[in-house]
Formats: sequence, structure tokens, C-alpha cells
Amino acid sequence: MRIVVKRIYEKPDPDDGYRVLVDRLWPRGLKKEQVHVHEWVKDIAPSDSLRKWFGHDPQKWKGFQEKYQEELKEHELLLKELIKRAQSHGKLTLLFGAKDEKHNQAVVLQQVMQKLASSMHV
Repeated sequence: MRIVVKRIYEKPDPDDGYRVLVDRLWPRGLKKEQVHVHEWVKDIAPSDSLRKWFGHDPQKWKGFQEKYQEELKEHELLLKELIKRAQSHGKLTLLFGAKDEKHNQAVVLQQVMQKLASSMHV
């Protein structure tokens, strides 16, 4: 199964598969009916303290990745369940609101989930 990341502000595409918003806060200016998400999983988003510390500062990217991966260890069961729910769609699209497409939690989450999916033989 493919796991990809995409800004939630981009137009939904039928090829997106299972669409999951992975932000703790709902993206500004969007209505739920506009974004076509299957799920909004706030619990796997970075904690408020980590999110505020990072502040999308590329200088803090390495530290953010390490700290967020540590946080995600507590949610491994939830991540595996999410992978299973998305499996029938063939593709899981992790949606995020940040402007920076290279330095955001969805990128880290994608890496972690790909490792989990391969260990699950998905």
C-alpha cells in the first residue's frame, strides 16, 4: 500500500485513496464538506508543546523529527489500525495544512507508517 502526503488545500482527487487529516487543529478557511476526508485523527498529530516548540522552523527540523517519532511510539496501535482501514483503498493520503511541504508532521508520519506497514506486510 502506498502512503503519500498532500496539502489539504489541494483539490481532492479520487486517486488519493483513503484521506486522513493529521493536524491537531482544523485548517483555516476550509469547511469539512470541501476537503473530503475519511478521518481526522488528531491523536497522532504532534503534541501542542512540540508543535509550538517547532513552529515550522527548518532549523529545528532534525530535533522535531526525533521528538515526534518518540511521541508516535505511544500511538503505534492506532497507526496500525489506520493502515488496516486504508488497506482496501490501496493508498493512504496523509493530509496536512502547513505551507512548508518538506518540514511538517505528515512527512515524519509517512516515514513511520511506511515502516509499520512493511512490518505488517501490507
